Amino acid sequence: MSERLVHLVRHGPPLRPGLLHGHGDEPPADPAGGVTHAVPDSFAIMTVTCSDLLRARAGAETLARARGMTAKADRRWRELDFGGWDGADPDSVDAESLARFWNDPEAHPPPGGENWSAITSRVGAALADLPPDALVVTHAGAMRAAISVLTGLDFRQVWAVDLPYGALLSLRIWPGTPLSGQIVGLRASGAG
Repeated sequence: MSERLVHLVRHGPPLRPGLLHGHGDEPPADPAGGVTHAVPDSFAIMTVTCSDLLRARAGAETLARARGMTAKADRRWRELDFGGWDGADPDSVDAESLARFWNDPEAHPPPGGENWSAITSRVGAALADLPPDALVVTHAGAMRAAISVLTGLDFRQVWAVDLPYGALLSLRIWPGTPLSGQIVGLRASGAG
């Protein structure tokens, strides 16, 4: 298999932004998903995949319909599982516990949640299954995990990448195992 170009777009704003939305099915603020402006019409997209969570699925379904396609939901593209913190305002979470998580999400995952290697493992498997010219509507955590899988950057480095709602990340995936690749485009859409 030759190199593949894939595009990841972060879903539009959720109904209640600013919370630790992980696996909770928070609806989007815009019923159409708020990402149609993020992907230029000129992009050659052969498939549309998305997280199975409504805030990502709504935008993927709208984008796919506009291109005469059907979006395929894949739960491997979900956000990091915040476990007991899911849906919480970060200010309501114990500050020391939250700081330990941000400093080392591998050793200090959220209570009942997912550590860094779990999200990179499932996103890596999802990346391996993508065909060329795929578009994925997903979450910031999954996008950062994809960057980490392909480039070897650690969580501190990828969390330094700003991925606002509607951000479009284009990745070149090179053939071979383990997966490797590079960022070939990153655009903030201004969606929020």
